[in-house]
Amino acid sequence: MARILVVDDDRNIRRMLAASLEGAGHRVTEADSAERALELLAPSDAEIVISDVRMAGLGGFKLLQTIKQSSPAVGVVMMTAYGSIPDAVEAMRFGAYDYLPKPFSAEHIRRVVGRALEVQNLRAENRFLRAEVERLSTPEAFLTLSAHTRKLAETAAQIADSDATILLSGESGTGKSMLASHIHRTSPRKDGPFVQVACTTLSEHLLESELFGHVRGAFTGAIKDKPGRLEAAERGTVLLDEIGDLSPAVQSKLLRFLQEKTFERVGGAETITVDARIIAATNQDLEQLVHQKRFREDLYYRLNVIELRVPPLRERPGEIPRLAAHFAGDAALRHHKTPLKFAPEAIRALSSYPWPGNVRELRNVIERAVVLSRGDTITLSDLPDRLLAGPGKADQSQTLEELERRHIEAVLEQAVTLEEAADMLGINVATLWRKRRKYGLD
Repeated sequence: MARILVVDDDRNIRRMLAASLEGAGHRVTEADSAERALELLAPSDAEIVISDVRMAGLGGFKLLQTIKQSSPAVGVVMMTAYGSIPDAVEAMRFGAYDYLPKPFSAEHIRRVVGRALEVQNLRAENRFLRAEVERLSTPEAFLTLSAHTRKLAETAAQIADSDATILLSGESGTGKSMLASHIHRTSPRKDGPFVQVACTTLSEHLLESELFGHVRGAFTGAIKDKPGRLEAAERGTVLLDEIGDLSPAVQSKLLRFLQEKTFERVGGAETITVDARIIAATNQDLEQLVHQKRFREDLYYRLNVIELRVPPLRERPGEIPRLAAHFAGDAALRHHKTPLKFAPEAIRALSSYPWPGNVRELRNVIERAVVLSRGDTITLSDLPDRLLAGPGKADQSQTLEELERRHIEAVLEQAVTLEEAADMLGINVATLWRKRRKYGLD
């Protein structure tokens, strides 16, 4: 059923259209002029407007233009007893869905309305999917799941406006690069580039060239001048991932850049100045590397102006159910599957696993489960065996009640309020209150 506004100064035409469309289940409102149609359009919230072209006053084409300017999603069908090719072209140019010469049958107008509604539904679905993809890819989805990470998000928001160098520490797979991207997106540099450099994947000389660029003839294979990643990040942000693996030579050159914002390309003599913010990430203890003389102390203090520690997933088990749901929605979209829910036993298995690979491992496990799932629910059979009987699992002799108690206790530790804890657990507050009393977690 659709809400349809019929506009024609001929009462008989209006009544014929209304009877035909109401007979097909639609709700029809009538207007005898374009001016009256504009008065009715907002309160009636019509999805389809069927309008005559030639009417006294404002006229059909002006009505079409006004509707398309104020409500572009509304489908407009133009009709006239004086059909001509120029008029049809004009109607389509202004955004009409179709142009119908009178007379036409009731069946014809019902088919046109049906096709217009199909197009509207497809466009609405496309808008929804694009919004959903954007929502699923936005970093905020990961940064505000619990009190634990909300504090991290608040600190990140505070420092985003500054140009201070940031050091992100934490185990591999915890989401350090995601946090760096979040800081960049919420900073005044958001319109500039966000450039990532993996310090572990290249040799010393290649990494130096990758960061600072090189000039022609600097080394074998350097057949032309090439700018580095720092130059590419002008007025943006550079993430140096796993910075603890930098060689002494590159450390020295990076220190100078942090102090002066200048450097020379490999093999070059020209001093280049670049305005780029540095965010460094590491899964190593840089302070220990300094004591071992493997990392420059002065560089460490230059990098560690502000340090943010991203906790491993095992320290925030209350986030696992919502992260899993987020990843499941993301994977379902990418693999063209309908949205999936989780069986309670699957959530318990996910929540009790220690996740040595952290968020990255969880994402991969959920994507695998979405691909393998044959129904609308992810069950234990869709999860890898290591989650069910691997090292680090909870004692298999524990009862279901004991597992539930541990899970609720972990979520309560993460949440600020009972409402937030209930939301994480997927139950209402009254049920959570009763389970707290039952398990002595008051």
